[in-house]
Amino acid sequence: MSTIEDEGFDAVLARLRKVVERLEGGNLSLEQSLTAYEEGVGLAQRGHALLDGAEKRVELLIAGGAQSVPLDEAATDDPP
Repeated sequence: MSTIEDEGFDAVLARLRKVVERLEGGNLSLEQSLTAYEEGVGLAQRGHALLDGAEKRVELLIAGGAQSVPLDEAATDDPP
């Protein structure tokens, strides 16, 4: 089983949607709801980090011309 850190944006978004559906279903106990909520927060944070990395990648591409910038490199604050 992969961890949140290994998943791309589409996978994170799909998992987050499933968590929301479970929470909105109203069939979870309090403990299950809290666990699902915590999972959702983690997924939302990962999604936000991926979007930030993509934004930095676009900014680097615009600033540096047409050179390719790996997504992992764009997600750091260090210049290429």
